[in-house]
Amino acid sequence: MKASDVMTRQVISVAPDASILQAVQLMLQNRISGLPVVDAAGHLVGVVTEGDFLRRTETGTERKRPRWLEFITGPGSLAGEYVRTHGRRVDEVMTVDPVTISEDADLDDVVRLMEKRRIKRVPVTRGDTMVGIVTRANLLHALASLSREASPAALDDAAIRARVIAEFERQPWAPKNLIEVVVRNGVVDLWGVIVADHQREAAGVVAENVPGVKSVRNHLAWVEPVSGMVIAGPDENDRARAS
Repeated sequence: MKASDVMTRQVISVAPDASILQAVQLMLQNRISGLPVVDAAGHLVGVVTEGDFLRRTETGTERKRPRWLEFITGPGSLAGEYVRTHGRRVDEVMTVDPVTISEDADLDDVVRLMEKRRIKRVPVTRGDTMVGIVTRANLLHALASLSREASPAALDDAAIRARVIAEFERQPWAPKNLIEVVVRNGVVDLWGVIVADHQREAAGVVAENVPGVKSVRNHLAWVEPVSGMVIAGPDENDRARAS
């Protein structure tokens, strides 16, 4: 999927000379946590987010430092902080030169960029002009749409077992030689041992995702590599308590 497949095209934006109050009201009215800043020519010049308003003189949250730390910080940085905490216009508090993507950017690259930069939205540009924006909400909408698509036809027991084993073969975390898969009437039983706790849960997820699987009974035992201690799976613990 590309950025153009999921992006919002009608983007709510704010002008660089708009007041801080106007930007805050726009964010509250539309229930969004950030706004692209667009000039009169339609060019993206910055981004303003709720994080830019965390430290403000109006709320008494501007950063306070002891004198010796102010000396080390220097007048340039202190003056910049003063502008951001006391400025009245959007262009005084916004992040300039924001990260952008093109319309044909792969969605995987977009997500990787969001994770790396720890951002919630990425403007989409065509040249200098903003044509859309991809937010985390857009990714959730895409996931919901794909999840509503028709499920593949259910497989029989033999095909289910083959599909589970094939997926184990593809996964680097799976101890494929230590897991036995048994399928009967759509119920998958996983037997064997694992050497890391999350492998048990991941193995169960592999089986759950195969069409035709009605339920998964996970009997995998965790063998702690250092001590050699064997920790039974949840299904086995439940069975022991029932006995």
